[in-house]
Amino acid sequence: MAATTLIEDIRLTPRVSRSIRKTVLSNGLTVLTESMPHLRSISMGAWIASGSRDEASELNGLHHFVEHMVFKGTTSRSARQIAREVDTIGGNLDAFTGKETVCFNIKVLDEHASLALDVLSDLVLHPTFTPEDLDREKGVILEEIKIDEDNPDYLVNEMFTQNFWKGDPLGRPILGTKKTVSSFNQAMLFDFYRDRFTPRNIVFSAAGNLDHETFVAEVERRFEELAPSHNHVFPRRDTPVSTPHITLKRKKALEQVQLCLGVPAPAVNHPERYAIYLLNSILGGGMSSRLFQTIREDQGLAYSIFSEMSPFRDTGSLCIYAGVAVDKTRQTIELTMRELRRLKQETVSLSELGRAKDQLKSNMVMGLESGSSRMANLARQQMYFGCFFGVEEITSEIEAVTPDDIQRLAQDLFRPEAMAMALLGNLGEMKVERDDLVC
Repeated sequence: MAATTLIEDIRLTPRVSRSIRKTVLSNGLTVLTESMPHLRSISMGAWIASGSRDEASELNGLHHFVEHMVFKGTTSRSARQIAREVDTIGGNLDAFTGKETVCFNIKVLDEHASLALDVLSDLVLHPTFTPEDLDREKGVILEEIKIDEDNPDYLVNEMFTQNFWKGDPLGRPILGTKKTVSSFNQAMLFDFYRDRFTPRNIVFSAAGNLDHETFVAEVERRFEELAPSHNHVFPRRDTPVSTPHITLKRKKALEQVQLCLGVPAPAVNHPERYAIYLLNSILGGGMSSRLFQTIREDQGLAYSIFSEMSPFRDTGSLCIYAGVAVDKTRQTIELTMRELRRLKQETVSLSELGRAKDQLKSNMVMGLESGSSRMANLARQQMYFGCFFGVEEITSEIEAVTPDDIQRLAQDLFRPEAMAMALLGNLGEMKVERDDLVC
């Protein structure tokens, strides 16, 4: 089977100076590489363009379950053999499941690239999903669910998310529930695997000391057995609509109140995404942010307070998290509303915006200093943008953001009628009303 190199489909933006190559195999699988000859390592990953939000309610948690199960053995390797082979070459084999992707990845010295690729492709292509392994792994994941349920930070996030994206798969937990995980069987796993692990649904990316043509030939030799598929990705549903809510859960055993306050935000590929990231940085993205300085440094109300963006392919959220004493909760909410109101009513100074720009640029540049981060960046840019942006282009767009842009976005995002809040802890008789969320 001959590989088809689609030069015209690479779509490197004009300012990309990175050595990025793209090849689409004749069965539809996309292979991306970035040559970094100054490294002695190679990082590679198989990215499945499907995640927990693409599950039916009765299958909630199946992406994560399959991610676990591929490590339990293949038609040619046992789980112990996989572990020994990877340890022998000093490799780092890992996987993770998200709302929109599953990734299986490995990092090794460049001299072990062929063996690493063989192990990684074997995991992706030849899982056995034996009933015995399946039953054991159910127990492991059920314990993982219990661990998360005992974690207040995780629990308040799940409370917020499930009510914010109410009735939509985006609001369901990535791990699934005790009921759904307990129901999984071998037939369900194989049906799901055949539906999602298709060539047009896989991006195979690699970065490090490699040669593109040589690497593509090795990937092709291992993945040519995958028959072409008609579906590019799992069929998408309508864009979810957020639900404003105030959710309180009283848990006397907790010393602190965990707070999550959020609003809907634009999708990952929104034209003004860098302005939104800057807004987040100014609000709660670091030690110099307004929330950190006001609530922790000036008032001493919290040890941890921050804001973060969670962008997805068609929507997103911007959330503020804090852990405070119960008698400090209302004051923390009031001060948070005050900071949101300031962002809406007053333009940020050029010096404050400049600090946020320097912080964001530094984070992005430093985040691309390793082969692993470049490998992940390649796959994500392909899946969400279909093209590749260079550091110069990104920094140029960041520099173009003005104080007026920040104020306008704050006015668009921080609307009281769109706000949602979750509180978890020893709340006593505390109540929070919609009037408390006015900014």
